[in-house]
Amino acid sequence: MNRSRNLHSLILALTVLGQSVLAEDAYSPYLEQAYPNSVYWGDTHVHSSLSADAYSMGSRVTADTAYRFAKGETVTTSSEQSARLSRPLDFLMVSDHAENMGVMSRIATGDADLLKTENGKITAQGFKDNPVSMRDLLNSETIEEYYRLMSGVMSVKNGWKLDYDTDLGFRRSVWDEVIENAERYNDPGTFTTFIGFEWSGDVMLHRNVIFEGGPEQARQTYPYSNKESQDVEDLWAYLDEYDKRVGGKVLAIPHNGNLSRGRMFALTDFNMKPLTAAYAKTRARWEPLLEVTQNKGDSETHPLVSPDDEFADFERMGVFGIKAAAGKQSKSAVKSKQSSKQSSKQSKKSSTGTKTPAKKKAQPKKPAKGEAWVEAPEQSVVELAAQSFARPALKLGLDQKSKLGSNPFKFGMIGSTDSHTGLTTGFEDNFWGGLGVAEPSQYRAAIFSNDNAAGYAAVWAQENTRASLFAAMRRKETYGTTGPRITVRFFGGWDYAADDALRPDLARRGYAKGVPMGGDLTHAPAGQSPNFLLRAVKDPDGANLDRVQVIKGWRDVKGALHERVYNVALSDHRKANANGKAVAVGNTVDVAQATYANSIGDAELAVVWTDPDFNAKEAAFYYVRVLEIPTPRWTAYDAKRYGLHDLPERIPMITQERAYTSPIWYTP
Repeated sequence: MNRSRNLHSLILALTVLGQSVLAEDAYSPYLEQAYPNSVYWGDTHVHSSLSADAYSMGSRVTADTAYRFAKGETVTTSSEQSARLSRPLDFLMVSDHAENMGVMSRIATGDADLLKTENGKITAQGFKDNPVSMRDLLNSETIEEYYRLMSGVMSVKNGWKLDYDTDLGFRRSVWDEVIENAERYNDPGTFTTFIGFEWSGDVMLHRNVIFEGGPEQARQTYPYSNKESQDVEDLWAYLDEYDKRVGGKVLAIPHNGNLSRGRMFALTDFNMKPLTAAYAKTRARWEPLLEVTQNKGDSETHPLVSPDDEFADFERMGVFGIKAAAGKQSKSAVKSKQSSKQSSKQSKKSSTGTKTPAKKKAQPKKPAKGEAWVEAPEQSVVELAAQSFARPALKLGLDQKSKLGSNPFKFGMIGSTDSHTGLTTGFEDNFWGGLGVAEPSQYRAAIFSNDNAAGYAAVWAQENTRASLFAAMRRKETYGTTGPRITVRFFGGWDYAADDALRPDLARRGYAKGVPMGGDLTHAPAGQSPNFLLRAVKDPDGANLDRVQVIKGWRDVKGALHERVYNVALSDHRKANANGKAVAVGNTVDVAQATYANSIGDAELAVVWTDPDFNAKEAAFYYVRVLEIPTPRWTAYDAKRYGLHDLPERIPMITQERAYTSPIWYTP
């Protein structure tokens, strides 16, 4: 009994003491943590069967299936195969094309109103005349049969360009479907969906438009299409009008600069006039990110503009083409200008359902008699490449800032897939192609070998919600990978210590002493150079790391632009030589078996690096590129699975996957 009484007294005393302690100082050291400490993986660029081009090229996967697949469920593909991700994603945006959104799928399923139109009848007849299933196509016994059946499947592929979608009632019904699909799968804290669409400007000047808000806001507008305007400044005006009228947050993400033939980062606007400060400010406001890698190739850089970068020659699909754009606009751009006056009445109504504010240059004037639209001087292929890729564009941005007072190309990095199969697959061993007709088969490695199994968006945020992820995208605390889930931290400041890279609280020190990726440094302390805190950790289910590099670009005091690649952390105890180069990490890939070994490389690389070439008077940017050891490319996995032994030597079978962080900028 006494023992029981004593125990009770002890408990009472401890309770009182505990209350006293808690009142002064809570036990948990993380109560005041305000910085993002979780990386979320997703894709902001997936097309369902509502995209007219996706449907006409074989895809029958709906948005519903796309969301279920991203969440980790097993689904049936357009070719009636089963597919599943090894790990679910954290967020997804189905970004169907605004142009003729829903038209092809609804014609195929017998929409009465669309079938009354002449083009609707023609398209429906095309489906009827070519009742080829994707399963039949991919099971073709010969390559000749495959081509014949593919031609049948794609016989209506031009239908998506026809003018079906002028009726606001039809557009409303399709947009409501998009909104409802996204909302059905949005599960804050577990799986986030974004409402959005793709605007497809001319010469691959495409943008994915992503809304932060939910149905109540998104329903107050319509997707903006290139039929309303091919000029990206008009798209920005649409975003601005929505923001002011609805109070809804929104941004646009450009992609595939690599295929833009010098127009994505051109130093002239749509009307071939030099960029202005207003243009620079507007672009920087609405386009804080760039999709640097995806199915249609990599847009980081190119050997033409980065000749000293041994890793610049990576997945450079379709670059040339580029000569054709020298000194002139495409026919479709010219046509857009000529027809803009005729379509202006419809355009002003179609985006919001209400008349949009007048815009100074929304509808370009028709040129005077004898005056050509083509005013741009001839450009070299190197100049065009410089205006097509991210790294040289970041340098051009520094130059424009010095001239205009604002930087039009101040963007962070993400990756996404641009999948037109509805399946967000960025992994080499689980790649389902960019188009329905390119789903796994014995023929696609030879036909679609230029396709790139990439990529994913990585976002540092405090929680998995629309608001938190969107805020991170806005502040550029993001990076992109070519598929692997490499974890990357990157901070810039003036007083990081060498042992900060080895601390378990690296992130806390990173934020306390500097700025994260996407941030800005200025006013360099006298005699000091910026230093950078970096940590990269391998994908737990993937390959070891080869190296971590810092890419610097700068504008010198004379106005010349430069770049340099620094090997700041190397695996396997390697050291860079006097020229900053390092021997290759090695190669364990067995192409015939589509395997590799993690017997080389490191699981983690961390370092504090100080810029040895810093000049406080020179504007600069820094971003991180992380490389894995060599691994089998998707073409090698296809060759193994289908017993392919006679693929052309030009087809790459080995890849070196990577991650690209958003830059940190220094401004004098």
